[in-house]
Amino acid sequence: MGIKERQERDRETVRRAILDAARELFVHEGYQNVSIRKIAERVEYSPAAIYSYFPSKDDIFFALAEEGFRLLETGDATVLDGSSSLEQLRRSLWRLYEFSLEQPQYFALMFVDRSVPRIGREYERFSFARDMKARLLDQIRLCAEHGDLRADVAPEVLIRLLTVGLLGVAVFRLSERLGSGESADDLARDVLEVTIAGLRPGLMLKLSTPACLADAHSDSPVS
Repeated sequence: MGIKERQERDRETVRRAILDAARELFVHEGYQNVSIRKIAERVEYSPAAIYSYFPSKDDIFFALAEEGFRLLETGDATVLDGSSSLEQLRRSLWRLYEFSLEQPQYFALMFVDRSVPRIGREYERFSFARDMKARLLDQIRLCAEHGDLRADVAPEVLIRLLTVGLLGVAVFRLSERLGSGESADDLARDVLEVTIAGLRPGLMLKLSTPACLADAHSDSPVS
């Protein structure tokens, strides 16, 4: 291994240590309560050394969020060949809940902590997240064409309605708000099925247009 390759490897090792330490601190102490100095103390580097990797604490968060969205997107969301459009949509939505199980720290940082920066500030760097949302919208449109979901409601609204319940169950599980013996997995599945059933043609909804979701740079690629 040459000197340049070794330097790049060492730099990536330090960068990884900074991100791992920051993620744990952000989750356990809250983003607003963590300083660059505190992160530096955790990895035993000077604050100046941290700044040589990340210009600000916000940039550390954006790097973590980018990793989190990639993990969400690249998780196992396979469906059997020949499965219906509704089953494919159901599997894609379930992936969001699976992500909260597999990557609880990333999930908490991205979807729970209210003090983190708005991802919309750096939305251009999350192109894969926009692609994931576009695929989900296409699945919803296909379900509407097949009569599985109502076609008179904007797909952007349907995404919100289909995901908010799953996110809520995930937060309840992470914050240990469920009753003794209550299964978070069963509750999440029931919430998803009840929501899908309620979005079949015929139900009157308050949200029929995406007017209230007009922010094109929503923090969540699925909402």
